[in-house]
Amino acid sequence: MRKNYFGIIPKINNWGGYKFRRQYGVNKYVVDFYCPKLKLAIEIDGDSHFGNQAIKYDQKRQSYIESFGIKFLRFTNNDIYNNIDEVLEVIINYINHNHP
Repeated sequence: MRKNYFGIIPKINNWGGYKFRRQYGVNKYVVDFYCPKLKLAIEIDGDSHFGNQAIKYDQKRQSYIESFGIKFLRFTNNDIYNNIDEVLEVIINYINHNHP
């Protein structure tokens, strides 16, 4: 199922010339999607991200990655599968309001 998420990237790639990379390494962590020009990480969280330990881990991981000046947009599997238009709108709005 994970590979289905990668279908959102062609829809936003080249929006204003911004390229997103899949499974991008930030030191010891990997983010689902990353745009170096915007310093934007996009994470798509499945069910495994909602347990207490997973939430704490994700918070620690996100804080660490944000210490490099990287911003996050987070979505759930449900968002991707049931509200893809809204997800794309959030991403495009972010790009429009935060381009360098």
